[in-house]
Amino acid sequence: MGNGAKAASKRERNAKDGAGQAKSQLKVNEQAKDIQCQVCKSTFLKTTRAPALTEHAQNKHKKELADCFPSFKV
Repeated sequence: MGNGAKAASKRERNAKDGAGQAKSQLKVNEQAKDIQCQVCKSTFLKTTRAPALTEHAQNKHKKELADCFPSFKV
């Protein structure tokens, strides 16, 4: 049995198992957006760190981190 036959048989086994279905993370990512800018209402993932939020506040609104994200704790 050559490598081509092994690959073909593995594809057939995987197709039977239904392992070919892609799992999307879009819904999970939408639910994880907990941080919201109070000025423009943009949402950010809860794993977003202070430097990225500070950059948003300064570049978009010319304000400080506390002005746009009062509930964010450093």
